[in-house]
Amino acid sequence: MPEINIGNTGFMLLCSSLVMLMTPGLAFFYGGLVGRKNVLSIMMQSFVSLSWTTVLWFAFGYSMCFGPTWHGIIGDPTYYAFMRGITLTTMFTGNDAGIPLMVHVGYQMMFAIITPALITGAFANRVTFKAYFLFLTGWLIFVYFPFVHMVWSPDGIMAKWGVLDFAGGIVVHNIAGFAALASVFYVGARKKAVLLPHNVPLIALGSGLLWFGWYGFNAGSELRVDAVTASAFLNTDIAASFAAVAWLFIEWSQHKKPKFVGLLTGGVAGLATITPAAGYVSISSAAMIGICAGAVCYYAVMLKNRLGWDDALDVWGVHGVGGLLGTVLLGVFAEKTWNAAGADGLLMGNSSFFFIQVAAVVFSGVWAFGATYGMLWLINLFTPVRVGVEEEEHLDDVIHGEEAYLQDA
Repeated sequence: MPEINIGNTGFMLLCSSLVMLMTPGLAFFYGGLVGRKNVLSIMMQSFVSLSWTTVLWFAFGYSMCFGPTWHGIIGDPTYYAFMRGITLTTMFTGNDAGIPLMVHVGYQMMFAIITPALITGAFANRVTFKAYFLFLTGWLIFVYFPFVHMVWSPDGIMAKWGVLDFAGGIVVHNIAGFAALASVFYVGARKKAVLLPHNVPLIALGSGLLWFGWYGFNAGSELRVDAVTASAFLNTDIAASFAAVAWLFIEWSQHKKPKFVGLLTGGVAGLATITPAAGYVSISSAAMIGICAGAVCYYAVMLKNRLGWDDALDVWGVHGVGGLLGTVLLGVFAEKTWNAAGADGLLMGNSSFFFIQVAAVVFSGVWAFGATYGMLWLINLFTPVRVGVEEEEHLDDVIHGEEAYLQDA
């Protein structure tokens, strides 16, 4: 039996658990932001991804992501289908970390679970459950699985271009954010597009769980325990904290009051933005990335509001713009002295890597936007995507026959 590195294996199992915790965290975060009669509807969308994505991952998803390549775009869906050929002695061969392949399967599965769940915040209160279920399935197959293969598989076409994405700036946040924007344009605005969060403590709980889980998301992406793991861990917290404070101060200066929800949203923006760069940049660069994240994502949300795009929970402004910004800033701040497996960026005199990163986010954003819009159009031919206008404010009872809170006697 091949020798297993106990330390690396234990660490990766812990990181897998942390990333899994992010999906319930997202459910709480989104649940607090919507109205009290739509809490269960949006939380259900996260939890069904937790379940159904696992089924697809087991059947063919992992194989499509990491199986033998088809022209660098997608893996062979039959190679690991239903976990075929994976035994106790099958080892992950992507590096010399000494972890069983089962650990890699589980870790990457948690990324697949949360990525489509991010999109749900954009069309909150407006999409039928049947349409969402079909969308979840199609989006994983035609958007998420191909980008995992193209960026993170050694045989992927974008990996061969030299694109770097440490933990999902492109693969998770950029494609989810631009898919969210496409869904906003297709589904249209809510009847009441401006609704105040109904439960700020739920938002805080969700934000805390996301922040906590993000250490597994970023530090775990080294797939072993070493100095890069430690730098990715610290960079995650540094960037999130600087972004939270930047968002807080900007909003405070404009509204004359420090906003708690703004502080929390800024932290999430910083987490999304540092994700592609976490293991490739210095600690001081992470602080600069955090400041940029807080400012740029804040003004992206303001722009969205001014243009009247009803991205209900700011998925595009936080995750889409954050993923794009972080991927581009990686092209600026990357240093091989912080990760020999990475690259030197623009500030180190390597302009070609910077332009590769820019091309990558443009390509991924266009693919995700176009595929999402087309998918929703196709689903609508078979079943209505949008709920009735009168149903928007009480989806929990209409769709699920349940309510989050007991009614007053």
